[in-house]
Amino acid sequence: MQIIIIGDGKVGHTLAEHLSKENHDVTIIDKDPEALRKADEALDVMCIKGNGLSTKVLQEAGIKDADLLIAATSSDEMNMVCALTGRKLGAAHTIARIRDPEYADELSVLKEDLGLDLVINPEQAAAREITRLLRFPSASDVEHFAKGRIEFVEIKATQDMSLVGIPLKDMPDKVMKNILIGVVKRGEEIIIPNGDYEIHAGDDLNIIGKPNDVFDFCKRIGKYTQKIKTVMVVGGGRIAYYLADALKYYDMRAKIIEVDSDRCVELAELLPDVLIINGDGTDKILLDSENLSEMDAFISLTGRDEENLISAIVAKQSGVKKVIAKITRINYPSIFHDMGVDSILNPTLITTNYILRYVRGLSNAVGNPAEAVYKIVEEKAELLEFTAIESTSFLDIPLRNLKLVDGVIIGAIARKNEIIIPHGDDVIKRGDKVIVVAVEKQIHDFNQVVISVRD
Repeated sequence: MQIIIIGDGKVGHTLAEHLSKENHDVTIIDKDPEALRKADEALDVMCIKGNGLSTKVLQEAGIKDADLLIAATSSDEMNMVCALTGRKLGAAHTIARIRDPEYADELSVLKEDLGLDLVINPEQAAAREITRLLRFPSASDVEHFAKGRIEFVEIKATQDMSLVGIPLKDMPDKVMKNILIGVVKRGEEIIIPNGDYEIHAGDDLNIIGKPNDVFDFCKRIGKYTQKIKTVMVVGGGRIAYYLADALKYYDMRAKIIEVDSDRCVELAELLPDVLIINGDGTDKILLDSENLSEMDAFISLTGRDEENLISAIVAKQSGVKKVIAKITRINYPSIFHDMGVDSILNPTLITTNYILRYVRGLSNAVGNPAEAVYKIVEEKAELLEFTAIESTSFLDIPLRNLKLVDGVIIGAIARKNEIIIPHGDDVIKRGDKVIVVAVEKQIHDFNQVVISVRD
């Protein structure tokens, strides 16, 4: 696909990196020569210096033949106008990043009026991600597939779990019932476990199954956490606003600590039912005075990774069971995990994943591409959702007869009202939604999953 990205900030650069790796022809437009120089040196993309609002610049970028234009500058208004202009000049599809809460309730109207195919609000998407994690506090990552009927959850194995030290093939059926441990991360190693694999304390387990089955599995192995009722949030930016506004629907009470007094006043007006505290979220004395140790969850959302790490460590040392920290530097998640932080949140990657899912779904009419893609395990693996169609080359063949690509497994099958954790005798039928796990592999078409069919 011919894709134009306007804006070479964190989102634009990360998008360009992933899309170019997936063999799309990517052009970046930005006014900053230094950002373009870095993109030109690091990525296989075309870079054009200029204003994304300029008709001349857009035409130079090939807008009339573009399959997709993504407006990802720091200005909502510029993104809207860029997308509208791009559409008028011939772009087949347009995406705009729109972040201001004032526009949040008007996104459906904006999409229609501007002819946008997709609107992404990174902060709102991040808040939804946090809400999912708080509703499943024992998990460090939670994703949903097949319209919520299949759940992916990442948990860390601890010494007190009943499954530690036992090969998977020797696990009681009632423990492993209706779930699949699809990927394990041990140190820097990413593993698709077989029956002989023995789980160790410290392993990151990636589990696939129906939401109720995943929850029951976690409960059976002792990874059950009481429902979260109280949440302390450090940093009063847009994510904190969206999060506090959402938590009230789940019977969770939030208090926000924000260092900027003017922002505290704004938040108090926007969130009259939320306690807003003016202060430094890295100050342990302040945190203790606000009963940090009695909180069910703690979330650090400031604009500085270092502050988020410090406050998250303080919360963990104070006994808070669920600690989540936002990071902006993509290369740092392992440092946060090593320090005991339960879950890492990166709005840039959330936005990237969201747009990648849309881009892969655009070409549904050609071949059998993924309808959704989720980067997991620090981006070293992917979860992909496919629909089996007439051109799928291995329909109605027992899975035991399929030779899959190394590093790839079939994780789950959604068939009408049935969810199947597949075994050797199961088959894939036309119309099935199929979840595929791929470790360090680029899978663009469902037919790429299978190398050959055994007799």
